Amino acid sequence: MDRWQTIIEPFRIHSVEPVRLTTVEQRQAALEAAGYNLFNLHADDVLIDLLTDSGTGAMSRDQWAAIQHGDESYAGSPSWFAFLDSVQHLFPFKHVIPTHQGRAAEKILFSVVGGPGKVVPNNTHFDTTRANVEASGAEAIDLVIPEGRDPAFIHPFKGNMDVAALDRLLTDRPGAVPVVFVTITNNSGGGQPVSLENLRAVRAVCDRHGVPLFLDACRFAENAWFIKLREPGQADRSIPDIVREMASLADGMTMSAKKDGLANIGGWLALNDDGLAEQCRNLLILTEGFPTYGGLAGRDLEAIAQGLREVVDEDYLRYRIQSTAYLGDALDSSGVPLVKPFGGHAIYLDARALLPHIPPMAYPGQALAIALYREGGIRGCEIGTVMFGKRPDGSEAPAAMDLVRLAIPRRTYTQSHIDYVIEVVRFVAARAASLRGVRIVEQPAALRHFTARFAPLD
Repeated sequence: MDRWQTIIEPFRIHSVEPVRLTTVEQRQAALEAAGYNLFNLHADDVLIDLLTDSGTGAMSRDQWAAIQHGDESYAGSPSWFAFLDSVQHLFPFKHVIPTHQGRAAEKILFSVVGGPGKVVPNNTHFDTTRANVEASGAEAIDLVIPEGRDPAFIHPFKGNMDVAALDRLLTDRPGAVPVVFVTITNNSGGGQPVSLENLRAVRAVCDRHGVPLFLDACRFAENAWFIKLREPGQADRSIPDIVREMASLADGMTMSAKKDGLANIGGWLALNDDGLAEQCRNLLILTEGFPTYGGLAGRDLEAIAQGLREVVDEDYLRYRIQSTAYLGDALDSSGVPLVKPFGGHAIYLDARALLPHIPPMAYPGQALAIALYREGGIRGCEIGTVMFGKRPDGSEAPAAMDLVRLAIPRRTYTQSHIDYVIEVVRFVAARAASLRGVRIVEQPAALRHFTARFAPLD
Protein backbone atom coordinates (compact mmCIF):
# COMPACT_ATOMS: atom_id res chain seq x y z
CA MET A 1 0.00 0.00 0.00
CA ASP A 2 2.88 2.40 0.70
CA ARG A 3 3.74 2.86 -2.99
CA TRP A 4 0.39 4.54 -3.74
CA GLN A 5 -0.08 8.26 -3.10
CA THR A 6 -3.86 8.27 -2.68
CA ILE A 7 -5.05 8.16 0.93
CA ILE A 8 -7.69 5.43 1.15
CA GLU A 9 -10.17 5.48 4.02
CA PRO A 10 -10.11 2.05 5.70
CA PHE A 11 -13.91 1.90 5.64
CA ARG A 12 -16.91 2.23 3.34
CA ILE A 13 -19.74 4.71 3.90
CA HIS A 14 -22.84 2.96 5.21
CA SER A 15 -25.06 5.92 6.06
CA VAL A 16 -25.02 9.59 5.07
CA GLU A 17 -26.46 12.84 6.40
CA PRO A 18 -27.14 15.94 4.33
CA VAL A 19 -25.36 19.27 4.59
CA ARG A 20 -26.99 22.55 3.57
CA LEU A 21 -25.37 24.87 1.06
CA THR A 22 -25.62 28.58 1.92
CA THR A 23 -24.61 31.88 0.36
CA VAL A 24 -22.16 34.47 1.66
CA GLU A 25 -25.11 36.74 2.41
CA GLN A 26 -26.85 34.06 4.44
CA ARG A 27 -23.68 33.33 6.37
CA GLN A 28 -23.09 37.01 7.09
CA ALA A 29 -26.60 37.22 8.54
CA ALA A 30 -25.93 34.12 10.62
CA LEU A 31 -22.70 35.68 11.95
CA GLU A 32 -24.48 38.87 12.98
CA ALA A 33 -27.20 36.90 14.77
CA ALA A 34 -24.52 34.83 16.54
CA GLY A 35 -22.57 37.87 17.73
CA TYR A 36 -19.68 36.76 15.51
CA ASN A 37 -19.10 33.76 17.78
CA LEU A 38 -18.99 30.53 15.80
CA PHE A 39 -20.11 28.55 18.85
CA ASN A 40 -23.42 30.42 18.65
CA LEU A 41 -24.18 29.37 15.07
CA HIS A 42 -26.96 26.95 14.23
CA ALA A 43 -25.13 23.83 13.03
CA ASP A 44 -27.43 23.58 10.01
CA ASP A 45 -25.85 26.83 8.80
CA VAL A 46 -22.38 25.24 8.77
CA LEU A 47 -21.13 23.46 5.65
CA ILE A 48 -17.88 21.91 6.91
CA ASP A 49 -17.76 21.77 10.70
CA LEU A 50 -14.18 21.74 11.97
CA LEU A 51 -14.98 23.42 15.29
CA THR A 52 -13.91 20.33 17.21
CA ASP A 53 -13.17 16.64 16.82
CA SER A 54 -14.79 16.00 20.22
CA GLY A 55 -17.83 13.76 19.90
CA THR A 56 -18.35 14.74 16.26
CA GLY A 57 -16.97 11.62 14.57
CA ALA A 58 -18.87 8.83 12.87
CA MET A 59 -19.31 5.65 14.85
CA SER A 60 -18.67 2.32 13.17
CA ARG A 61 -21.08 -0.47 12.25
CA ASP A 62 -19.73 -2.49 15.17
CA GLN A 63 -20.23 0.40 17.59
CA TRP A 64 -23.84 0.79 16.53
CA ALA A 65 -24.27 -2.97 16.93
CA ALA A 66 -22.68 -2.77 20.39
CA ILE A 67 -25.28 -0.17 21.38
CA GLN A 68 -27.91 -2.89 21.07
CA HIS A 69 -26.10 -4.74 23.87
CA GLY A 70 -26.53 -1.75 26.17
CA ASP A 71 -27.89 -2.84 29.53
CA GLU A 72 -29.49 -0.02 31.52
CA SER A 73 -29.34 -1.60 34.96
CA TYR A 74 -28.69 1.13 37.51
CA ALA A 75 -25.86 -0.75 39.21
CA GLY A 76 -23.52 -3.49 38.03
CA SER A 77 -24.65 -3.45 34.40
CA PRO A 78 -22.90 -5.93 32.05
CA SER A 79 -22.17 -2.86 29.89
CA TRP A 80 -20.11 -1.42 32.74
CA PHE A 81 -17.93 -4.52 32.82
CA ALA A 82 -17.45 -4.45 29.04
CA PHE A 83 -16.39 -0.80 29.35
CA LEU A 84 -14.08 -1.54 32.31
CA ASP A 85 -12.37 -4.40 30.48
CA SER A 86 -11.68 -2.23 27.42
CA VAL A 87 -10.31 0.66 29.48
CA GLN A 88 -8.07 -1.51 31.66
CA HIS A 89 -6.78 -3.45 28.63
CA LEU A 90 -5.04 -0.22 27.57
CA PHE A 91 -4.85 1.67 30.88
CA PRO A 92 -4.41 -0.84 33.72
CA PHE A 93 -5.18 1.56 36.54
CA LYS A 94 -6.74 0.09 39.69
CA HIS A 95 -9.77 2.41 39.80
CA VAL A 96 -11.85 3.49 36.77
CA ILE A 97 -14.56 6.08 37.38
CA PRO A 98 -16.86 6.72 34.40
CA THR A 99 -18.09 10.25 33.66
CA HIS A 100 -20.32 11.81 31.04
CA GLN A 101 -17.28 13.50 29.44
CA GLY A 102 -13.71 14.56 30.17
CA ARG A 103 -14.42 17.87 31.88
CA ALA A 104 -16.52 16.07 34.48
CA ALA A 105 -13.48 13.95 35.35
CA GLU A 106 -11.44 17.16 35.62
CA LYS A 107 -14.04 18.80 37.83
CA ILE A 108 -14.14 15.87 40.22
CA LEU A 109 -10.37 15.49 40.45
CA PHE A 110 -9.53 19.17 40.93
CA SER A 111 -12.36 19.61 43.42
CA VAL A 112 -10.52 17.04 45.55
CA VAL A 113 -6.84 17.92 44.98
CA GLY A 114 -7.04 21.61 44.01
CA GLY A 115 -7.73 24.67 46.10
CA PRO A 116 -6.22 28.06 46.99
CA GLY A 117 -2.45 28.03 47.22
CA LYS A 118 -2.13 24.95 45.01
CA VAL A 119 -0.34 24.90 41.63
CA VAL A 120 -1.05 22.45 38.80
CA PRO A 121 1.60 22.31 36.06
CA ASN A 122 0.87 20.88 32.61
CA ASN A 123 2.71 20.88 29.31
CA THR A 124 -0.22 23.06 28.19
CA HIS A 125 -3.64 23.11 29.82
CA PHE A 126 -6.58 23.05 27.46
CA ASP A 127 -9.57 25.28 28.11
CA THR A 128 -11.72 23.16 30.43
CA THR A 129 -8.68 21.79 32.26
CA ARG A 130 -7.43 25.28 33.03
CA ALA A 131 -10.93 26.42 33.96
CA ASN A 132 -11.46 23.54 36.39
CA VAL A 133 -8.06 24.08 38.00
CA GLU A 134 -8.74 27.79 38.43
CA ALA A 135 -12.34 27.24 39.59
CA SER A 136 -10.92 25.33 42.55
CA GLY A 137 -8.77 28.33 43.46
CA ALA A 138 -5.54 26.72 42.25
CA GLU A 139 -3.09 28.16 39.71
CA ALA A 140 -2.61 26.52 36.30
CA ILE A 141 0.91 26.79 34.87
CA ASP A 142 2.02 25.77 31.36
CA LEU A 143 5.51 24.26 31.07
CA VAL A 144 5.80 23.17 27.45
CA ILE A 145 9.31 23.14 25.96
CA PRO A 146 10.36 26.44 24.31
CA GLU A 147 10.10 24.86 20.85
CA GLY A 148 6.41 24.28 21.53
CA ARG A 149 5.77 28.03 21.64
CA ASP A 150 7.15 28.65 18.13
CA PRO A 151 4.54 27.65 15.53
CA ALA A 152 7.03 27.26 12.67
CA PHE A 153 9.79 25.41 14.56
CA ILE A 154 10.20 21.78 13.46
CA HIS A 155 10.58 19.35 16.37
CA PRO A 156 9.21 15.79 16.47
CA PHE A 157 7.73 16.15 19.97
CA LYS A 158 6.78 19.79 20.48
CA GLY A 159 4.26 18.72 23.12
CA ASN A 160 7.03 17.70 25.53
CA MET A 161 7.13 19.19 29.00
CA ASP A 162 10.10 21.34 30.01
CA VAL A 163 11.54 18.95 32.59
CA ALA A 164 14.02 21.44 34.04
CA ALA A 165 11.26 24.03 34.53
CA LEU A 166 9.11 21.39 36.23
CA ASP A 167 11.96 20.48 38.56
CA ARG A 168 12.44 24.16 39.47
CA LEU A 169 8.74 24.61 40.16
CA LEU A 170 8.57 21.56 42.41
CA THR A 171 11.72 22.73 44.22
CA ASP A 172 10.51 26.31 44.66
CA ARG A 173 6.94 25.40 45.70
CA PRO A 174 7.30 22.32 47.93
CA GLY A 175 3.94 20.92 48.95
CA ALA A 176 2.01 23.27 46.65
CA VAL A 177 1.76 20.91 43.66
CA PRO A 178 -0.83 18.18 44.26
CA VAL A 179 -0.46 16.65 40.78
CA VAL A 180 1.51 17.11 37.56
CA PHE A 181 -0.42 16.79 34.31
CA VAL A 182 0.79 15.97 30.80
CA THR A 183 -1.65 16.34 27.90
CA ILE A 184 -1.25 13.81 25.06
CA THR A 185 -1.37 15.05 22.40
CA ASN A 186 -0.86 18.70 23.39
CA ASN A 187 -4.04 20.25 21.98
CA SER A 188 -3.43 23.90 22.86
CA GLY A 189 0.06 23.73 21.36
CA GLY A 190 -1.04 22.49 17.96
CA GLY A 191 -1.92 18.85 18.62
CA GLN A 192 1.75 18.07 19.21
CA PRO A 193 2.81 14.69 20.63
CA VAL A 194 4.79 13.86 23.76
CA SER A 195 7.63 11.32 23.59
CA LEU A 196 8.09 8.32 25.85
CA GLU A 197 11.54 9.70 26.70
CA ASN A 198 9.94 12.90 27.96
CA LEU A 199 7.28 11.04 29.95
CA ARG A 200 9.98 8.96 31.59
CA ALA A 201 11.90 12.10 32.52
CA VAL A 202 8.78 13.77 33.93
CA ARG A 203 8.08 10.59 35.91
CA ALA A 204 11.58 10.69 37.38
CA VAL A 205 11.16 14.32 38.49
CA CYS A 206 7.77 13.55 40.03
CA ASP A 207 9.24 10.59 41.90
CA ARG A 208 12.07 12.73 43.27
CA HIS A 209 9.60 15.22 44.65
CA GLY A 210 6.92 12.73 45.69
CA VAL A 211 4.23 14.18 43.39
CA PRO A 212 1.80 12.05 41.33
CA LEU A 213 1.73 12.26 37.53
CA PHE A 214 -1.55 12.21 35.61
CA LEU A 215 -2.25 12.12 31.87
CA ASP A 216 -4.90 14.08 30.03
CA ALA A 217 -5.11 11.22 27.53
CA CYS A 218 -7.89 12.35 25.18
CA ARG A 219 -5.83 11.63 22.06
CA PHE A 220 -3.67 8.82 23.41
CA ALA A 221 -3.82 6.68 20.25
CA GLU A 222 -2.67 9.52 18.01
CA ASN A 223 0.17 10.23 20.46
CA ALA A 224 1.16 6.56 20.41
CA TRP A 225 1.18 6.57 16.60
CA PHE A 226 3.56 9.55 16.55
CA ILE A 227 5.81 7.74 19.03
CA LYS A 228 5.85 4.72 16.73
CA LEU A 229 6.66 6.91 13.71
CA ARG A 230 9.14 9.36 15.23
CA GLU A 231 10.79 8.03 18.39
CA PRO A 232 13.93 5.92 17.99
CA GLY A 233 13.46 2.29 18.94
CA GLN A 234 9.64 2.35 18.83
CA ALA A 235 8.89 1.47 15.21
CA ASP A 236 8.36 -2.27 15.77
CA ARG A 237 6.07 -1.96 18.79
CA SER A 238 2.30 -2.31 18.65
CA ILE A 239 0.11 0.66 19.45
CA PRO A 240 -1.54 -1.02 22.48
CA ASP A 241 1.92 -1.81 23.86
CA ILE A 242 3.01 1.82 23.54
CA VAL A 243 -0.24 2.99 25.15
CA ARG A 244 0.27 0.65 28.09
CA GLU A 245 3.79 2.00 28.63
CA MET A 246 2.46 5.58 28.62
CA ALA A 247 -0.10 4.52 31.22
CA SER A 248 2.53 2.72 33.31
CA LEU A 249 4.44 5.99 33.69
CA ALA A 250 1.43 7.72 35.28
CA ASP A 251 -0.53 7.45 38.51
CA GLY A 252 -3.83 8.28 36.86
CA MET A 253 -5.58 9.91 33.93
CA THR A 254 -8.54 11.93 32.79
CA MET A 255 -10.16 11.02 29.49
CA SER A 256 -12.74 12.33 27.09
CA ALA A 257 -13.98 9.32 25.14
CA LYS A 258 -15.36 11.80 22.59
CA LYS A 259 -11.88 11.91 21.06
CA ASP A 260 -9.87 8.69 20.89
CA GLY A 261 -12.73 6.71 22.40
CA LEU A 262 -14.44 7.19 19.00
CA ALA A 263 -17.72 7.87 20.79
CA ASN A 264 -20.17 10.76 20.80
CA ILE A 265 -20.21 11.10 24.59
CA GLY A 266 -18.42 9.78 27.66
CA GLY A 267 -15.16 9.80 29.58
CA TRP A 268 -13.51 8.60 32.73
CA LEU A 269 -11.14 9.30 35.58
CA ALA A 270 -8.69 6.47 36.36
CA LEU A 271 -6.16 6.25 39.17
CA ASN A 272 -4.33 3.93 41.53
CA ASP A 273 -4.61 5.71 44.89
CA ASP A 274 -7.34 4.09 47.02
CA GLY A 275 -8.04 7.09 49.25
CA LEU A 276 -8.19 9.57 46.37
CA ALA A 277 -10.41 7.20 44.40
CA GLU A 278 -12.87 7.01 47.31
CA GLN A 279 -13.12 10.80 47.52
CA CYS A 280 -13.62 11.07 43.77
CA ARG A 281 -16.30 8.36 43.75
CA ASN A 282 -18.20 10.19 46.46
CA LEU A 283 -18.24 13.32 44.29
CA LEU A 284 -19.22 11.23 41.28
CA ILE A 285 -22.29 9.94 43.08
CA LEU A 286 -23.27 13.51 44.02
CA THR A 287 -22.88 14.90 40.51
CA GLU A 288 -22.73 12.22 37.81
CA GLY A 289 -24.30 8.98 38.97
CA PHE A 290 -23.55 5.57 40.42
CA PRO A 291 -19.92 4.40 39.99
CA THR A 292 -20.87 1.77 37.38
CA TYR A 293 -22.48 4.22 34.98
CA GLY A 294 -21.26 7.71 35.94
CA GLY A 295 -23.77 9.71 33.93
CA LEU A 296 -23.71 7.41 30.90
CA ALA A 297 -26.31 5.06 29.51
CA GLY A 298 -25.29 1.44 29.17
CA ARG A 299 -25.40 1.80 25.40
CA ASP A 300 -22.80 4.58 25.61
CA LEU A 301 -20.53 2.38 27.71
CA GLU A 302 -20.78 -0.32 25.03
CA ALA A 303 -20.00 2.14 22.22
CA ILE A 304 -16.88 3.35 24.05
CA ALA A 305 -15.75 -0.23 24.76
CA GLN A 306 -15.88 -1.04 21.05
CA GLY A 307 -14.34 2.31 20.07
CA LEU A 308 -11.30 1.64 22.24
CA ARG A 309 -10.72 -1.57 20.31
CA GLU A 310 -10.96 0.22 16.97
CA VAL A 311 -8.88 3.31 17.72
CA VAL A 312 -5.62 1.37 18.18
CA ASP A 313 -5.94 -0.27 14.75
CA GLU A 314 -2.91 0.78 12.71
CA ASP A 315 -4.81 1.03 9.42
CA TYR A 316 -7.18 3.51 11.03
CA LEU A 317 -4.37 5.55 12.63
CA ARG A 318 -2.36 5.64 9.40
CA TYR A 319 -5.40 7.00 7.55
CA ARG A 320 -6.18 9.44 10.36
CA ILE A 321 -2.72 11.03 10.50
CA GLN A 322 -2.14 11.01 6.73
CA SER A 323 -5.49 12.62 5.97
CA THR A 324 -4.78 15.42 8.45
CA ALA A 325 -1.34 15.92 6.90
CA TYR A 326 -2.98 16.10 3.44
CA LEU A 327 -4.70 19.32 4.50
CA GLY A 328 -1.54 20.65 6.13
CA ASP A 329 0.72 19.88 3.17
CA ALA A 330 -1.61 21.63 0.73
CA LEU A 331 -1.84 24.79 2.85
CA ASP A 332 1.86 24.81 3.66
CA SER A 333 2.76 24.58 -0.03
CA SER A 334 0.54 27.63 -0.60
CA GLY A 335 2.46 29.65 1.97
CA VAL A 336 -0.24 29.69 4.64
CA PRO A 337 1.51 29.93 8.05
CA LEU A 338 0.77 26.84 10.15
CA VAL A 339 1.86 25.09 13.30
CA LYS A 340 4.43 22.53 12.16
CA PRO A 341 4.94 19.66 12.19
CA PHE A 342 1.26 18.84 11.79
CA GLY A 343 -0.68 17.38 14.70
CA GLY A 344 -2.88 14.33 14.54
CA HIS A 345 -6.39 15.66 14.92
CA ALA A 346 -6.20 19.15 13.45
CA ILE A 347 -4.33 21.70 11.40
CA TYR A 348 -3.62 24.95 13.24
CA LEU A 349 -3.46 28.16 11.22
CA ASP A 350 -1.06 30.76 12.64
CA ALA A 351 -3.41 33.76 12.68
CA ARG A 352 -0.85 36.06 14.28
CA ALA A 353 1.59 35.45 11.40
CA LEU A 354 -1.09 35.62 8.69
CA LEU A 355 -2.66 38.82 10.09
CA PRO A 356 0.27 40.85 11.46
CA HIS A 357 -1.77 44.04 11.08
CA ILE A 358 -4.25 42.82 13.72
CA PRO A 359 -2.76 43.04 17.24
CA PRO A 360 -3.42 40.18 19.68
CA MET A 361 -5.89 42.26 21.69
CA ALA A 362 -7.98 42.67 18.52
CA TYR A 363 -8.15 38.86 18.37
CA PRO A 364 -6.65 37.86 15.00
CA GLY A 365 -7.64 34.24 15.51
CA GLN A 366 -11.29 35.17 15.91
CA ALA A 367 -11.09 37.45 12.87
CA LEU A 368 -9.65 34.64 10.75
CA ALA A 369 -12.21 32.10 11.98
CA ILE A 370 -15.02 34.53 11.12
CA ALA A 371 -13.63 35.02 7.61
CA LEU A 372 -13.40 31.27 6.93
CA TYR A 373 -17.03 30.86 7.87
CA ARG A 374 -18.25 33.91 5.97
CA GLU A 375 -16.46 32.98 2.75
CA GLY A 376 -16.90 29.21 2.74
CA GLY A 377 -19.15 28.03 5.56
CA ILE A 378 -16.21 26.43 7.38
CA ARG A 379 -16.41 26.54 11.17
CA GLY A 380 -13.04 26.45 12.95
CA CYS A 381 -12.06 27.30 16.51
CA GLU A 382 -9.97 30.20 17.80
CA ILE A 383 -7.25 29.02 20.15
CA GLY A 384 -5.52 32.16 21.27
CA THR A 385 -6.17 35.38 23.11
CA VAL A 386 -9.95 34.94 23.20
CA MET A 387 -9.62 31.48 24.71
CA PHE A 388 -6.63 32.05 26.97
CA GLY A 389 -6.10 35.81 27.28
CA LYS A 390 -8.32 36.44 30.29
CA ARG A 391 -6.64 35.92 33.67
CA PRO A 392 -8.35 34.74 36.89
CA ASP A 393 -8.05 38.27 38.33
CA GLY A 394 -10.00 39.68 35.36
CA SER A 395 -7.00 41.23 33.61
CA GLU A 396 -6.16 40.39 30.02
CA ALA A 397 -2.95 39.74 28.10
CA PRO A 398 -2.02 38.16 24.75
CA ALA A 399 -1.90 34.39 24.68
CA ALA A 400 1.32 32.61 23.73
CA MET A 401 -0.01 32.07 20.19
CA ASP A 402 -3.07 33.11 18.20
CA LEU A 403 -4.22 30.10 16.25
CA VAL A 404 -7.28 28.84 14.39
CA ARG A 405 -7.76 25.10 14.81
CA LEU A 406 -9.32 23.14 11.96
CA ALA A 407 -10.19 19.96 13.88
CA ILE A 408 -11.11 17.03 11.66
CA PRO A 409 -13.91 14.79 12.96
CA ARG A 410 -13.02 11.11 12.81
CA ARG A 411 -14.28 9.08 9.84
CA THR A 412 -16.65 11.88 8.79
CA TYR A 413 -15.40 13.94 5.83
CA THR A 414 -14.05 12.76 2.49
CA GLN A 415 -11.13 14.02 0.45
CA SER A 416 -13.39 16.28 -1.61
CA HIS A 417 -14.56 18.00 1.58
CA ILE A 418 -10.94 18.65 2.55
CA ASP A 419 -10.12 19.86 -0.98
CA TYR A 420 -12.92 22.40 -0.55
CA VAL A 421 -11.43 23.51 2.80
CA ILE A 422 -8.07 24.00 1.08
CA GLU A 423 -9.68 26.25 -1.55
CA VAL A 424 -11.45 28.39 1.04
CA VAL A 425 -8.39 28.83 3.26
CA ARG A 426 -6.27 29.79 0.25
CA PHE A 427 -8.92 32.33 -0.80
CA VAL A 428 -9.06 33.93 2.65
CA ALA A 429 -5.27 33.90 3.06
CA ALA A 430 -4.82 35.71 -0.26
CA ARG A 431 -7.05 38.50 1.10
CA ALA A 432 -5.67 38.50 4.64
CA ALA A 433 -4.67 42.17 4.52
CA SER A 434 -8.32 43.18 4.18
CA LEU A 435 -9.48 41.43 7.38
CA ARG A 436 -10.35 43.47 10.46
CA GLY A 437 -10.03 42.64 14.12
CA VAL A 438 -12.94 42.33 16.52
CA ARG A 439 -13.82 43.51 20.00
CA ILE A 440 -15.71 41.73 22.75
CA VAL A 441 -19.08 43.25 23.59
CA GLU A 442 -20.30 40.58 26.05
CA GLN A 443 -18.44 37.88 27.94
CA PRO A 444 -18.97 35.53 30.88
CA ALA A 445 -16.62 35.28 33.84
CA ALA A 446 -15.06 31.98 32.71
CA LEU A 447 -14.60 30.06 29.46
CA ARG A 448 -15.63 33.17 27.59
CA HIS A 449 -14.91 31.78 24.13
CA PHE A 450 -18.00 29.57 24.30
CA THR A 451 -20.57 32.35 24.69
CA ALA A 452 -18.90 35.76 24.23
CA ARG A 453 -20.30 38.11 21.61
CA PHE A 454 -18.11 40.19 19.30
CA ALA A 455 -18.38 43.12 16.94
CA PRO A 456 -16.05 44.01 14.04
CA LEU A 457 -13.64 46.87 14.59
CA ASP A 458 -13.98 49.82 12.25
